[in-house]
Amino acid sequence: MTPGNGNNAPAQDHGLATFQIVHPGQPGDAPATRKNVPHTGGPLNPSVEALRAKFGAVIGRASVGWGETTVFVERASVAEVCAWLQSDPSQRYEYLSDVTAVEYRDRVRPIEVVWHLRSIRYRRFLRLKAELPKDGRTPLSVPSVWGVWKGADWLERECYDMFGITFEGHPDLRRILMWEQYKEGFPLRKDFPMRGRFSRSEQLKQALAANPEARYSMEELSIADAFEDLPSDMRKRLVGGGKTGE
Repeated sequence: MTPGNGNNAPAQDHGLATFQIVHPGQPGDAPATRKNVPHTGGPLNPSVEALRAKFGAVIGRASVGWGETTVFVERASVAEVCAWLQSDPSQRYEYLSDVTAVEYRDRVRPIEVVWHLRSIRYRRFLRLKAELPKDGRTPLSVPSVWGVWKGADWLERECYDMFGITFEGHPDLRRILMWEQYKEGFPLRKDFPMRGRFSRSEQLKQALAANPEARYSMEELSIADAFEDLPSDMRKRLVGGGKTGE
C-alpha cells in the first residue's frame, strides 16, 4: 500500500518505495494471554503439519514445551524451509528474533543450532532446530538465512563467534564480540575453560595489538583509554606478561 498523509487520503507518488503494514492476528481475533499452560504437551503449532506436508522427511520430530513448539529440520534444508515459512501466505513468519546454539555436556549428543521465528500476522511462535554431530567428520556449518531475513546478519556472526558454527552464504562472517585475531577458540563451547586458555595479561596484550581502530570508533575503544589510566606499575606488569590476581 502507499503511505497516507494522515487524513486517510492516498499520498502522492514521489518515487518512494511502497510498503505493507502487518497487523497482528486476523480480523476479530483479539489477543489473549494463555493461562495454565502445561510444562510439556499441548497442541502443536499448525505450521508443523504444513511443513511435513510440504517437505516430507526433511522435517523431523516436534514437541511442545510451555506452549512453544520446537521442530527439527535437516541441516542442509534450513534455508529452503525458512524461505517458505517467510513467504508462504499461510505462514508469514516475518520476524526472525534469534539465532543461537546449544551444546550439551554429553559428548555424543549433537550441537543444536536454533532459530526463533515469529509470525506477527498469525500470532505464532516456532522454534527450528538443526543438529550438528560432534563426530569430527560432520562440519559445524548450516546454511545462512541472511537471504531470507537481513536481521540474521549479526545474529549469525555472534553464533559463529561464540560457538564456531559456520553459516554458509553469509556475506560477512567474522567475529563480532571477540576480535578477529582471537586465538583461544569459541567461548560458549563446553570445552572452553572458564578463565580462557591464556592469562589475562596475554589476553589484554592480544586485544591491544589487534588494531581495533580499523573496525570500531574511538568512542567504542574506551578499554584502550582505560589501560593508559592504570598506574604505571600495573601497566608495566601487564605489558611484561605478569600474572594478575583473580
